[in-house]
Parts: sequence; structure tokens; C-alpha cells
Amino acid sequence: MADNRYDVVVLGGGSGGYATALRAAELGKSVVLVEKDKVGGTCLHRGCIPTKALLHAGEIADQARESATFGVKTTLEGIDMPGVHKYKDSVIAKNHKGLTGLIKGRGIKVVDGEGRLTGRGTVQVGADTYTGTNLVLATGSYSRTLPGLDLDGDRVLASEHALALDRVPATAIVLGGGVIGCEFASAWTSFGAKVTIVEALPHLVPLEDEASSKLLERDFRRRGIGLMLGARFERAEPTDDGIRVQLSDGQTLQAELLLVAVGRGPTSAGLGYEEQGVHVERGFVAVDEYCRTSAEGVYAVGDLVSTNHGVHPQLAHVGFAEGILVAEHLAGLPVVPIDYPGVPRITYSHPEVASVGYTQAQAAEAYGGDNITTVTYDLAGNGRSSILRTRGAVKVIAAKDGPVLGIHIVGDRVGELIAEAQLIYNWEALPAEVARLIHPHPTQSEAIGEAHLLLAGKPLHVHA
Repeated sequence: MADNRYDVVVLGGGSGGYATALRAAELGKSVVLVEKDKVGGTCLHRGCIPTKALLHAGEIADQARESATFGVKTTLEGIDMPGVHKYKDSVIAKNHKGLTGLIKGRGIKVVDGEGRLTGRGTVQVGADTYTGTNLVLATGSYSRTLPGLDLDGDRVLASEHALALDRVPATAIVLGGGVIGCEFASAWTSFGAKVTIVEALPHLVPLEDEASSKLLERDFRRRGIGLMLGARFERAEPTDDGIRVQLSDGQTLQAELLLVAVGRGPTSAGLGYEEQGVHVERGFVAVDEYCRTSAEGVYAVGDLVSTNHGVHPQLAHVGFAEGILVAEHLAGLPVVPIDYPGVPRITYSHPEVASVGYTQAQAAEAYGGDNITTVTYDLAGNGRSSILRTRGAVKVIAAKDGPVLGIHIVGDRVGELIAEAQLIYNWEALPAEVARLIHPHPTQSEAIGEAHLLLAGKPLHVHA
């Protein structure tokens, strides 16, 4: 057995893990990165990147169907799923090659294999151990299911199975109307499937502002996506040609397959965390504002963690930010804790849903309903959105005589607008300050400017 010593041992090579490794190496630390699969983790190989590639392929299909609207005559012969996968996999391969080159270029040792904590700051991989002055846990998450609902990868799928599906299903039931469920429902609908979403809560994307959820629901219904909201799953059983789902109210649905999209759970079981003094709550590793665990010298980042600052977003860019924060903190640099409400959130469906900051309900609870003000700017008044034939709105929430507290946007391509909204929220900008900024015409970004002009009391392309 070989015992190898490093400044930093990182267990898990996903977004949070490799970001920690890259920044720590940049700061002169010796780093070993332990990964049982491929560096890049779920996001690169089975999550963010491949799903967005599928959604883009679906967008091309929609454009082909609707091209006559723009005076262009085309026909859609069908969806070539092997061709879609070839495109998707080429994007993954390109990004993976670039990432492995970065890791190699910074002198980071990569160990292929499954690691487990066996001592203070020590990870065992096979017969070898790796001990660090600091240890960073970044083992990510897995696709959850419900009790009694087995993911067989054939008729009952998790998202990773759906990404590898060799055909477009004729019909599909999506269990869960959160981000993952809405994105797959959107992509499959673009490919020609008939999709029904079953969501136990009253609205889709329930963590978003209710107005955004309602706009998304309106457009999904227009696209022919069936919505069963406030409906609870009871059981599923195979049929001769698919799956039958029964809901708690007695209704039954039948489809070719069932996608289970009820969230992701932390990957922590059996890895020796608690045995080495790491406090775990419902599988999540508890951390403070600097991502420190209860064990001395041990940090945790990404989907694995829970904080005492409300909901911890399971987002790749949160993992990146936490990885950088941890690397700088353990190197002794001054760091500012992450303000999680200030992290941008995007659902990449058609239309997209993007937000940052407080929802109206959250703002009313924090500041009092009489102490906030809201405006909504309809994208019907935005020239670029009219060109793109997209519907939606920008909603801005602000404290009365105070800063912007939240920005919520619905519409195609609006995910590209949320970076400006992030600056507005995080820099605690006043509506009048944003109203002075000149947005280029014609762009969708003008909608953000118009909403702030309205909030500042000087509306332009909108009825006051």
C-alpha cells in the first residue's frame, strides 16, 4: 500500500471538485483529484451539457416546422436520434478534452477509482491512500426516485437514461415539474412526442416566482404538453406496450415510458464521512458559509452539501463558485461567502425561465408586502422578441425607495439576459440607476431596461 501526501485531496471530479483542484493548483498547492468515472461529472457527461444539446436540437426541429412563418419553405423529415446523439456526444467530448488538458496543465494528479475516507484527511482508493493537509468532498448527487418505483432504464427512466434513449417516444409521462422534468418535456415535445407532466405541487418550477410558473404553464399548454398539477403519484405498473401510472385521486395515465424527475439526492452513503467526524443531515454534508464541515480541515462543495442559509441550489455554477471559495480559503486568502439568493437560476425549456434574487412571496415575507413594489413588462412590447416570435415577460421586485430585490424573466433565449440581472441584484442597484443605462436596440436586453424605466416612474414602450 502506497501512502501519498498532498496539500489538497479532492474526492470527486465534478464541477465543484475540479474547480477546487484547478484554483488550488493555481495558488501553488499540490493537488490530487480522485474520480471514479470521468472528470466533469454529472454536469458535463449526464446533465447540463447534454440536456442543453438535446434542447438545441429540439429548437432546430421547431424552427423547421415553423419556418413558413418567416417566409422560408422547409420540411422536417424526422428526428434522427443517432445523429442527435452524435452531435451531443461531440459537444461533450470537446469540453472533456479541454478540461483534461487544463487539469494536466496545472500539474494536478488524477486518480481513477472510487475513494473512501479512512482517516483524518485520508482517502483510500484500492490499495493506495492519499492524505492531504486539507480534504475536499465533492461526490455530487444521484437521480432520486420514489418508494416502490424502480428505475429500470427501459420503461421507467431517470434523466441519465433519457439522455441515452435511442428513439423519440411516441408518448411519455414526466413525473416532476421542476427544472429537469420541464426541460425533458420541452425537448421531447420538440421532437414530436406527446408528453404529460405530473407535478404534486400547484405549479411547474415551484421554486420560481408564481407569475413565471404561470407563464411557462400557459406556453406549455399551447405546445400541447399535458399538465396535471397538484396531482400525486400513487403507483406505476408495466403494460404490454409501456407503463400505466395511477394518481392518488384515482386517475390513470398510460404512455410508452415514464421519466422520474423528482430531484437529486446527495452521494454520501458508504463513503466513510460520518465515521471520520463529518456531520451528515439526511445524506447531505452540513457546511458553514466557508464550506467547512464539522471535521477539521475538511470542506465540502456542490450538490452534496446543505447550508444553514436556506435552500442550497444544486447548480453547476454554484459548484464552481464554492470550489474557488474553498481553494482560496484554505490558501489563506480573504473570501466573501456566497449569497445564494444572488445566484442566477435558469430552466432551459421553450420558453426559458430565468431569475435571480427574491420571488414576490419571499420579498413580501422578508420586507412586508406594503414595503415592496413590483412591475411586469410584457415582451410583446420588445422588438427583438417580436422578431423571434417569443412570448413572456420581465418582472422586477424592489423595496419601496430601495434596491432591486428580484428579477424574473420568461421567454426564449432569456437565460442570456440573467447575467445583467445578477449584477443589478448583487450590486443592490436602485431602479432609477438601472433606468439610466442605455440598452442596445433591438435586443431582448431592452426589456430589462424598460422594466426599470417603468419602476422608476418613466415608462417608454409600455402603457403606464
